[in-house]
Amino acid sequence: MAIDRRNFLIGSVALLGAATASRRAFAAGALGPSADFVSAARLADGSYAVLLIADDGSLVREIPLSTRGHDIAIDRGRRRAAAFARRPGYFAVAFDLDGRGEPHVVTPEDNRHFFGHGAFSHDGRLLYTSENDIDLGTGVIGIYETSGWRRIGEFSSFGIGPHEALLLADGRTLAIANGGFATEPSSGREPINLSAMEPSLCFVDVETGELKAKHLLPAALHLLSIRHLAADAAGGVWFGGQWQGSLEAAPELIGMASRDRPIKIIEPAEPQGVALKGYIGSVSISADGRVLAASAPRAGRIIYSDTATGKVLRTVLLDDGCGIAPAAGRESEGWAFAMTSGHGVLHVEGLSGAEAPDRTFGGVEFDNHLRRIAPLV
Repeated sequence: MAIDRRNFLIGSVALLGAATASRRAFAAGALGPSADFVSAARLADGSYAVLLIADDGSLVREIPLSTRGHDIAIDRGRRRAAAFARRPGYFAVAFDLDGRGEPHVVTPEDNRHFFGHGAFSHDGRLLYTSENDIDLGTGVIGIYETSGWRRIGEFSSFGIGPHEALLLADGRTLAIANGGFATEPSSGREPINLSAMEPSLCFVDVETGELKAKHLLPAALHLLSIRHLAADAAGGVWFGGQWQGSLEAAPELIGMASRDRPIKIIEPAEPQGVALKGYIGSVSISADGRVLAASAPRAGRIIYSDTATGKVLRTVLLDDGCGIAPAAGRESEGWAFAMTSGHGVLHVEGLSGAEAPDRTFGGVEFDNHLRRIAPLV
């Protein structure tokens, strides 16, 4: 593990020089259009980067990474972001969204690794990160102050394998998707305790570290790993799951809960679990809060559901499509989503169909998550 960690950090620090050069190339008024979306990606030459993209599909800027990235946390108030390495990850790269200042490498403690996700406090002073306590095999949330990107503490995730952590609208409650299975750096991404899996959705007070609620799945669904989260306007937290059992036994994969309401699995009119290949890669809520989009990259599908009823509204076919974020759509519809694929496609879709021609980035493979930088109003 020490050798891998050292290589991660050396590579990341070396690439900061390239990131700085990229920043300078876009300085002095040469930034062009402002970026509206951000995603990690593999580039045509085999290197990795974070791509900042405008609403019109134009590439605004690249931030180099030393290895594959996963998700990006956004600090909208201070116009900053932190891109996390794919789990088990040993670094995040924090950078200014407008190209000002130098990027920073953020690292966990020696006996911790990142799970690829994080969330800024609403005032931007703190960054919360999902991490593994390698010695104990339990989940923790690391706390980093952002003025110097120094780790200042942690609290329990109250589960094993925390993945996405989402700070809710009150600015104090962190929703945590505990995937439920353990991993070790020596075995990479392979789960090691499937028979004892216990996925959970926890709500934790970030100021005290106190557990406010912990919701478990029924025993029959203990192999459904809770991984990705999105919050609706009514305070509900929606999740997408990844089934660790046999495909033919895959259950429904999407559910929701809140601090005061237990998990409810969404049951569509026709079963979806097997058709979606037992795997949801990302979830997102539309700007108006009415529609949930869930990607199933292994099935090449994006599912839209009504957040009030759970009814499936539309299915979009996008080969290896995974990243999803709210987008500006037609006024008559009130919502749309942008989505990215492992084949370099950026697609914008509303209820009635494509909002604009697809943009294809030649040789690019977008990673799992797409984030909108500024909220739609």
